[in-house]
Amino acid sequence: MPKVTYFSGETFPLEMHKVRIIQKLTLLPVEARLAAIEKAGYNTFLLENKDVFLDMLTDSGVNAMSDRQQAAMLIADDAYAGSATYTRLFDKLVEIFGMNYFLPTHQGRAAENILAKSLITPGQVTPMNYHFTTTKAHIVDNGGEVVELTTPEGLSVTGNHPFRGNLDVAALKKLIAGKGKDAVAFVRMEAGTNLIGGQPFSVENLRQVRDVCRQHGILLIMDASLLADNLYFIKIREAGFADASIAEITRAMADCCDIVYFSARKLGFGRGGGICIRDEEMYRRLRGLVPMYEGFLTYGGMSVREMEAIVVGLDETMDEDMINQGPQFIEHIVKTLDGSGVPVVTPAGGLGAHVDAGRFVDHIDQRQYPSASLTAAIYIASGVRGMERGTLSEQRNEDGTEPLADMELVRLAVPRRVFTLSQANYAIDRIRWLHANRRIVGGLKWVEEPKILRFFYGRLEPVGDWHHQLVAAFRREFGESL
Repeated sequence: MPKVTYFSGETFPLEMHKVRIIQKLTLLPVEARLAAIEKAGYNTFLLENKDVFLDMLTDSGVNAMSDRQQAAMLIADDAYAGSATYTRLFDKLVEIFGMNYFLPTHQGRAAENILAKSLITPGQVTPMNYHFTTTKAHIVDNGGEVVELTTPEGLSVTGNHPFRGNLDVAALKKLIAGKGKDAVAFVRMEAGTNLIGGQPFSVENLRQVRDVCRQHGILLIMDASLLADNLYFIKIREAGFADASIAEITRAMADCCDIVYFSARKLGFGRGGGICIRDEEMYRRLRGLVPMYEGFLTYGGMSVREMEAIVVGLDETMDEDMINQGPQFIEHIVKTLDGSGVPVVTPAGGLGAHVDAGRFVDHIDQRQYPSASLTAAIYIASGVRGMERGTLSEQRNEDGTEPLADMELVRLAVPRRVFTLSQANYAIDRIRWLHANRRIVGGLKWVEEPKILRFFYGRLEPVGDWHHQLVAAFRREFGESL
């Protein structure tokens, strides 16, 4: 997606596709939005999609397929075993990642389950550039411990560092020296660190991590779910890669790793996942869990139609013009909000625009979940469904104490090839209005708090009457208009 400069001097991203299939959207009146979020327990995961105008909860499984992907679904081979569809997917993954073994799974967290059950020994640690919620849950559930080795720049909400997802290599060396290599289950690098603003890591950083791992005989695993955005940022930000193709950058990253796993709900614009493995012995070690938890080795719980779409989607991921829409839309949202004084994570990362709730509603105590409160307030003010990425996304320690998140963010995901620029600008406008009225927004408290992954299905309620005050302020500003 090129950026086009208009006669007015303004520069906007320009969609390099046309829309041929549409879905009708509904924008409810503000009172109906309040009723919907109350019914959902102030948890946007529990909203019914019919009550949502712009669904910016996630980019997982909701990206628009291309015409080529939909056409490919018609040739799927639905054999239970030995499907030609599996062979096409396998061949494409070997071509892209250069690893000769592959295990299909129904999605990314299924891959995490297999890796954690196979590779974690109770008491071991797993260093990573930053955790993801389900990754950490699987590791902890199998007796392991996650150790965050994010660089100092990674935990700074603002700045201009191009690769804030880098892992602190000096800290990794110190950890191994202190605990010993046998205490480390594996090192995990997440392409496009989800919980700290979709920030990428560089090839140079990955190579340094690889060298440490090889020196000590430790597995290096990459979560490639958000690889597409990371690839784009490497091409435009990292020295030496401006003239490299996306496929060349992908192989440079994969060549550093022993295992690459992914959610195809993100990578490949489909629904599924899998584990690419370099070593045959490791493949044999992992494969027994696929028939137990997923399905046979040549479909792994995936629909073969989705597998065919993923093959094409992976090809499209190697096309810069296909993967740059998300980052450029996100950059437009971030720069416009930042220019209006709305606190956001900078530089713009992948996956979505991240509003800094820690500064946006700095009057709310972190134990009253400012990110969740702001996420609910954004929905009330706009009908836009975002996702809390803060303390609510953590879970309590065994002793009942609550860890406070490093960042309090609201993620406004940008599904690929889904929204128009006018829809993005609508979201920007309503967030600007909410920022001007931010002191109205109050905290939340638990009504029903699950023990594990509570952010998915827990229920909360407002502290005080701020939700009704927000609706009244909206009506005063916008009258009867939506």
